[in-house]
Amino acid sequence: MRKYFLNKGVLFLAFSGIGFGINASAEDFTGSAYKQLGDITVSATRVEKSLYEVPASVGYVGIDAIQLGTQRLGLDEALAKIPGLFMTNRYNFNQDLRVSIRGFGSRSTFGIRGVKLYVDGIPNTLPDGQGGVDSIDIGSTDHIEVIRGPSSSIYGAASGGVINIYTEDGPVDAPFIEGRYTVGSNDLFQYQVKTGGQKDALNYLVNLSRLELEGYRDHSETENILLNSKLRYDIDDSSDLTLTANIVDSPKAEDPGGLCSPKSASAFCTVYRPDPRDAQRNNVRFGADESVAQQQVGLIYRKAIGEKHEITARNYYVFRDFNANLPTGAPISTGGIIVIDRVFVGGGLQYSFSDRMAGHRNRLTTGFDIDSQMDDRKNFTNNRDSSVIGPLVLNQDEDVFNWGIYLQNEFSITDNLELTLGVRYDEVEFEFNDRFLADADQSGSATFKEWSPQAGLLWKLRDGIHLYGNISKSFETPSTREFASTTGPGGFNTTLNSQTATNYEAGVKGLLPGNASYQLSLFTIDVTDELLPAGTNLGGSTFFSNAGETTRNGIEAGLTFRPLPGLDVSLAYTYSDFEFDTLVIAGTSFAGERIPGVPVHTGFAEFAYHHPAGFFSVFDVQFVDEVLVNNAFVDDFGALIPQSEAADDYTLANLRMGYTAKTGGKIEFTPFFGINNLFDQKYTGNIRVNESRHRYFDTAPELNIHAGLSIRYQ
Repeated sequence: MRKYFLNKGVLFLAFSGIGFGINASAEDFTGSAYKQLGDITVSATRVEKSLYEVPASVGYVGIDAIQLGTQRLGLDEALAKIPGLFMTNRYNFNQDLRVSIRGFGSRSTFGIRGVKLYVDGIPNTLPDGQGGVDSIDIGSTDHIEVIRGPSSSIYGAASGGVINIYTEDGPVDAPFIEGRYTVGSNDLFQYQVKTGGQKDALNYLVNLSRLELEGYRDHSETENILLNSKLRYDIDDSSDLTLTANIVDSPKAEDPGGLCSPKSASAFCTVYRPDPRDAQRNNVRFGADESVAQQQVGLIYRKAIGEKHEITARNYYVFRDFNANLPTGAPISTGGIIVIDRVFVGGGLQYSFSDRMAGHRNRLTTGFDIDSQMDDRKNFTNNRDSSVIGPLVLNQDEDVFNWGIYLQNEFSITDNLELTLGVRYDEVEFEFNDRFLADADQSGSATFKEWSPQAGLLWKLRDGIHLYGNISKSFETPSTREFASTTGPGGFNTTLNSQTATNYEAGVKGLLPGNASYQLSLFTIDVTDELLPAGTNLGGSTFFSNAGETTRNGIEAGLTFRPLPGLDVSLAYTYSDFEFDTLVIAGTSFAGERIPGVPVHTGFAEFAYHHPAGFFSVFDVQFVDEVLVNNAFVDDFGALIPQSEAADDYTLANLRMGYTAKTGGKIEFTPFFGINNLFDQKYTGNIRVNESRHRYFDTAPELNIHAGLSIRYQ
């Protein structure tokens, strides 16, 4: 009954808001909803440059695609339009968003792997390569830049791709305060208060938000509070200091667990629940969930010395308390409760020098990064009684120290031909100190030393046509938990090597007359020592091995144009032919298998209309090809499982609309309404790749709606 009245209220709010918005006049509406198509400056290569003059595949989305009328549950809402980027799992806050760029990150069992995340220059990826999005504030995000392809020559380890997120600055003309309230299906309640402005030399932006979501499936409730702020002080005309502070309090994020398919013959799937909303039995019985409390502060100092020199220094501190209950059961019976007390500190210094060399434009950039991750980890037996914690089974300190130094040079051979060369050296040190000595001292350490070169060439053939090619390398070390021993629960797997990749890419992109931009890239990537799950130890942890080599061939295409005033059309297509050249599991070769977790074909189309009077409407359609759920692996019973199942292909359509109207020149109202999964498609929202009990599938919500009202006083 509550949901019935909630949905009726959503519809009333949406349509009453539309009625209000019709009264707005065109001359009162001063903002255009979507940024005008044109040249875009990005900082993807750590220096500012035109998007079309970077010799690599870089995607960009602006503030309105991220915030205007969206549900704001995941970054994928805005990033689905970027080819080569595949994101899933918006509705499971326990498992985190799944991010894959050209196959990097597709095998992640928890969090984000193989793809580096930055927010305002501060890393959201740990030195061991594990990343997360629970501290990213969509409600204050201004724009996002995505580098597709190996980028370790600039960003270091785990850089199969990079997502750079930039938050809003406060407006310099007049301060504002804004409130936003959103309700929706599955008991969605979202509250936000944001303020920003300029006071003398201080620019500020502060956003506070709260999310409550019951969830589509049983046992999928989540709630969190997020405070994000950015303060920039202009010291003088040539230097400034920026302080970022972020606080996350997420006391609950339940995990309903993966489901078996009806055709699964696994012994773990003898009971199949046909209702996709049902939680997996063990996850309810053991109370599978997690809680997070995190505080982060970062400082960035920028100084320009004349017109040729620029220095950037950064320093950051992250404190995180993490608790998780995991389901356990035969044959695995230990572990299950994880408690981590984490400290992550780091910093870096970058210097850029721009001048002419032998009469040609030249820019040299060099710098270093230092990061330290210190985890105090304890694992306990989950005895199914949340009020009584089970026996301690693992107690160890896990420390990771990473330092890297990089050099990049951009040299204009001619006015239309530019050569970019770069190289980086990294050392990543892992040290495990075992403090649970009942099963003997299992401390250990490992050090990885890697060189990552890169070369790129960009040729401006004519206005609107930029041809480019690049060769780049990346490497990815095992994360701290991927070092889990083959026996467990404690111990350290000393046999693992880092995974390395070499990317060969060619493409064309540009901005054409008539408000149109395009990009097309072709690539092939060779990956050696691919890190893959190899089984589950007695502590319930997945252990890994360097079991494979892969070749990844792909095509990425994007086009944005404006056929009519106010109407922007965005099209994207990705072809991914990713397969194992070598794959040996339990002594058996499975060469030729496709890489799981990545569809072969994806397509996206968006039609965004914005009227000067304030009305906006955005309709998008996304096609996702079938997704294989596993490569060959050994399950919890010790059985060797070949590639066997796949999630069906699906097509999703979404619609959102609203009005922005001003009254008295100071108050701005934006009522909005959205329908997700417009045609009620039944589909798999996430794949748990190589899930050791064959419960691979997370079903996603059917047709669902959201609506809200934003009020801004300026």
